[in-house]
Amino acid sequence: MDRILFSGNEAIARGAYEAGVKVCSAYPGTPSTEVFEALPQYRDSLYCEWAPNEKVATEVAYGASLAGVRSLCAMKHVGVNVAADPIFTAAYNGVGGGFVIVSADDPSMHSSQNEQDNRHYARAAKLAMVEPSDSQECLDFMREAYRISEQFDIPVLFRTTTRVAHSKSIVTFGEREEQEAKPYARNTRKNIASPANAFLNHPKLEKTLEALEAYGCTSPLNRMELNGTKVGVISASIAYEYAKDAFPADTSFLKLGLTNPLPMDLIRSFAEKVEKLYIIEELDDFMESQIRAAGIACEGKSLTGKLYELNPQLLKERIFGRKAETVDVGVSAVSRPPALCPGCPHRGFFYTMSRHKDFVISGDIGCYTLGGSAPLSALDSVVCMGGGFSIGMGMSKAFELTGQTDRKVFGVMGDSTFFHSGMTGAAEIIYNKGNLIPVVLDNSITGMTGHQENPGSGRNLQGDIAEALKIEDILAAYGYKNIYIVDPQDLEAMEQAVQNALASEVPAAIITRRPCLLIKRIKHDIGQCVVDEEKCVGCKRCLKVACPAVTIRDKKAHIDPNQCVGCTVCAQVCPKGAISRKEN
Repeated sequence: MDRILFSGNEAIARGAYEAGVKVCSAYPGTPSTEVFEALPQYRDSLYCEWAPNEKVATEVAYGASLAGVRSLCAMKHVGVNVAADPIFTAAYNGVGGGFVIVSADDPSMHSSQNEQDNRHYARAAKLAMVEPSDSQECLDFMREAYRISEQFDIPVLFRTTTRVAHSKSIVTFGEREEQEAKPYARNTRKNIASPANAFLNHPKLEKTLEALEAYGCTSPLNRMELNGTKVGVISASIAYEYAKDAFPADTSFLKLGLTNPLPMDLIRSFAEKVEKLYIIEELDDFMESQIRAAGIACEGKSLTGKLYELNPQLLKERIFGRKAETVDVGVSAVSRPPALCPGCPHRGFFYTMSRHKDFVISGDIGCYTLGGSAPLSALDSVVCMGGGFSIGMGMSKAFELTGQTDRKVFGVMGDSTFFHSGMTGAAEIIYNKGNLIPVVLDNSITGMTGHQENPGSGRNLQGDIAEALKIEDILAAYGYKNIYIVDPQDLEAMEQAVQNALASEVPAAIITRRPCLLIKRIKHDIGQCVVDEEKCVGCKRCLKVACPAVTIRDKKAHIDPNQCVGCTVCAQVCPKGAISRKEN
């Protein structure tokens, strides 16, 4: 058997392959993205796709399950919010082939707008929940998750975190176990979620959860490690690894892999074997609150806290009062906040918008969220995917009703987000006569999560040529009469497009279109901008475009040749013509 260094995400993909999964659908979202980037290598055995959003991905995968094959969908934690509708109903209806939903949580919000604890979804939706701690468990637990799903007729929430998803450890491969598709037969009683059927399904689901709890007491995913009787720790996921490092060698552990429903009889048995019981878990007191409610004395969150990631040193300090020894070397780390890349097509748009103080701009989730950072400072809000249009709609209606007619509202999102959840917002604006301009920043790719394809990019997850949906055609079909398509790096044209849209007496929209420079299959026009120091007066106007390649050195503008790609946005804003482009 092969042994290889794998990330948790790669191991999840391998586990799905070995489990005989046939249909896989997802929307990219850090920290879950690499699960599906690793699946195309198994394309001879399974089908995998990028769906327009997480709800669609869940429905595609669940539909495949109903048709009798094992299926997988994956998303980051906030993606489960989008997919919640079918997930909750799938728990009531049950499955055909095994159905697993990967939810990748992001404690400390490394790339997210919140750090919600999605373990609560398992309880709320009444799902079985499996939590691996390392890459080998990611593979092994996936195989077991499908057995659980089919044995108990229930979807399984496979919950990871950023550290589990992205850290690497040695994985031993197994062989693929082909699963014979269950013969499909119409089953309206099971698969039609009418109120009458749901009424009957609910008590069945409650009995299933009772059976799952009993199973959890003997499941191979839950195990005791008895090393002493003084201290015991109950933990799961990456928190188990941290606790193993932080607690003394004579600590006993109850390591849980099946965490919903919690195996209370097993937990009670373990608690009776130790004098002091700790519950070590990241984020909320998901396990601790249930264990306390069962009358089992324990301690956890009062020491570890509910905020951000844990690590071994934090546990040592917060539980045992042992602070790490440090040495002050008299050097502070340089602050490196995230910024739009040199040559980013979004820069010209946000620079144009930043010059108008009467503009209100509702933004969205993507690279372009950085348009809200100084010195561009060209966003008023960022809430969720698709919110760029509908949040802006609400703001514009509020301004109308309160007589703030001087406010000019723009709703902004990227191309992938438009297909994800922006089209309904675009319909909302037309349908309810919104006084705002929708703007789609089309860089031809799903940029923030690492250049995944989307319905407008012309390719699918497996690299095949696909129909490229045109954003302008969709907007025109909705009823937008004036659609201004502009290269955002042409600042004069960008400004004109904005003014034209504002002056339009019929519904108008803007599409900024220039591909991301990091798309490898496109031949980009790369050049180099240079500064004529004799012309430069050190006015610092060029710094306002927020390009990492542009700095001030000896009171003169300086362009780093290792970063500059010659987009000329800085040259266009220079009042003295001191910046020009030379060809490489």
